[in-house]
Amino acid sequence: MFPSFLPPNVRSLQDPSAIALAQQIRQQAISTPLTAQPISTVYVQQGAGDIPILLLHGFDSSVLEFRAIAPLLAQQQETWAVDLLGSGFTERVANIPLNPSTIRTHLYSFWQTLIQQPVILVGASLGGATAIDFALAYPQCVQKLVLIDSVGFSGTFPLGQFLFAPLDMFAVEFWRQRKLLPLSFGTTFGFSATDLEAIRCAGVHLDMPGWAEAIASFTKSGGYNLSVQRISQIQQPTLILWGDRDDMLGTADAEKFRRAITNSELVWIRDCGHVPHLEQPTITAEQILRFRQI
Repeated sequence: MFPSFLPPNVRSLQDPSAIALAQQIRQQAISTPLTAQPISTVYVQQGAGDIPILLLHGFDSSVLEFRAIAPLLAQQQETWAVDLLGSGFTERVANIPLNPSTIRTHLYSFWQTLIQQPVILVGASLGGATAIDFALAYPQCVQKLVLIDSVGFSGTFPLGQFLFAPLDMFAVEFWRQRKLLPLSFGTTFGFSATDLEAIRCAGVHLDMPGWAEAIASFTKSGGYNLSVQRISQIQQPTLILWGDRDDMLGTADAEKFRRAITNSELVWIRDCGHVPHLEQPTITAEQILRFRQI
């Protein structure tokens, strides 16, 4: 049975790992300084161990992004994944602007409520920028840092501030159609069953209330603006995992992170694109678990 707070289209999922993770999704009312009312926050928790692993998803994604890797990590370690403020199946609150500051504050409140001990913080793509921002703001919460094809040197939205209504909603609707169109024409354009299931997983949360407004709000914030100076302030041991065929961010930023973060290690995931945790989950999990033991 799927949780009742998930959109009805969750029933379109076909991959057993996606279905299993969706069925394990939980919801917790998290009190934050952002609003008087608690924010209904979605997360998954699996496994047991001494150092929790906390997974942060990419832009406009959800905990379903970790359907392949979370069970592998949970075999050896307590593993969490959370839908960040304004993302996934976590409640969108109309009067809270969505920007790095509010995302960071909500994530800290989540950590403070449910985890309450230093974690290995794993950020994928835009989640990597969130992880860096969080580790710098709350170093006592992060024992080690893992960046997977991370945003940081790229991925900001400098023109977002110029997206005034109704242009902002047109842009968001274009984004929605771009994500979902392959489901209608997938076989025509040669998408595999695996590709189509990835699109389904990436689209379930689009039916959540306030989705469009949240995407517009974050885009207009400009996103994360992390300078080399800020990134170089990271003190935690850091593992940088990067697909050697990343066609979204490219590969140059991997070396930039390695040079900027003093106590860091770069590992290339071979024959892999932008999402190693989906394309090469076994190798990616092995690297994270190895790093945990260093």
